[in-house]
Amino acid sequence: MEMVSLYDLSFEGLRARLVGDGLKAAHATALWRTLYRDLESDPQQREDLPPPLRRWLSEGWGKTLGLSVASVKERVESSDGMTRKLLLDLSDRQEIETVLMGYPGRFTACLSSQAGCAMGCVFCATGQMGFVRHLSAGEIVAQVVQAQRLLRAEGGALRNLVMMGMGEPLHNYDAVMQALETVCHKPGISLAPSRVSVSTVGLVPAMVRFVEEKRPYALAVSLHAATDAERSALLPVNQRWPLAELMEACRYYSERLGRRMFFAWTLIAGRNDTKEHAECLAGLLGGMDAHVNLIRLNATAGFGGGASGEAAADAFRKRLQGAGIPCTIRQFRGIDVAAGCGQLRAARRGGGGGGS
Repeated sequence: MEMVSLYDLSFEGLRARLVGDGLKAAHATALWRTLYRDLESDPQQREDLPPPLRRWLSEGWGKTLGLSVASVKERVESSDGMTRKLLLDLSDRQEIETVLMGYPGRFTACLSSQAGCAMGCVFCATGQMGFVRHLSAGEIVAQVVQAQRLLRAEGGALRNLVMMGMGEPLHNYDAVMQALETVCHKPGISLAPSRVSVSTVGLVPAMVRFVEEKRPYALAVSLHAATDAERSALLPVNQRWPLAELMEACRYYSERLGRRMFFAWTLIAGRNDTKEHAECLAGLLGGMDAHVNLIRLNATAGFGGGASGEAAADAFRKRLQGAGIPCTIRQFRGIDVAAGCGQLRAARRGGGGGGS
């Protein structure tokens, strides 16, 4: 019989499995809380669980039941003490990364959704390594569990999640949405959906699906260029869904759900950080409820561009704000721990490099 990871089961799936095996539906809540509120790694040892549930676990553990293996292979902390990267080892020896970022009074986890990435963004270390496979919902959930365990040991807890690590989240849509439902489910980890952000390079059909399903999470688009020629040179996905289609989907999201659209813009010296680029971007976003997050490039060995200087970044920000576009410069952090998605994995495998 095929092994099932409890992390791969939704709450409804877990309840159906228990009922199907002759247990009470109420046992699902007890086990769910054990897994996600108590962060228990070996629930079969919990003597406070109802005896029928303990027997069910004991009979299946290691045979048909288990937990997604996402063990911490390496942990690196930045010199500022605020950014930590976890290199996680999966059951098939694939490696993924989870980044923990500390801010005053809060912690944010940046999660991976795939091993590798099929999008091929030229300045991203994950894009440079190519696509290996999708992560299961349980492998995404396991990243949150590892982060929560680490923070709880220090007296902290996660407040925010961003799906901006290795991989394109909307390319692995079903697993990502199931994982987010799990971590936001109130009897368990109970993160607020409003504190979850999903990033995409612009998979338009999946964005439309996201809107039509009224997903409660914020949506962020990695834009990086405001003309098709420049964007296609950086993000090959733009050749499939050019800016006109992408912006139509962004406006659909904002207008249909009544939410602000977030855009990420990686500043590359001389390539997309000039006055003309800022003016072009302002024109593209005109009339939309939008916010732009500027990120100075985290350089990779596989891309020849360099990060914009602080002065250029600040000038770009001021031009956008002057045009009425809300804009912030994201803190340039985690460089010494290879915090850009895919950097640590690439460096440990001899690939160097990083991402944005």
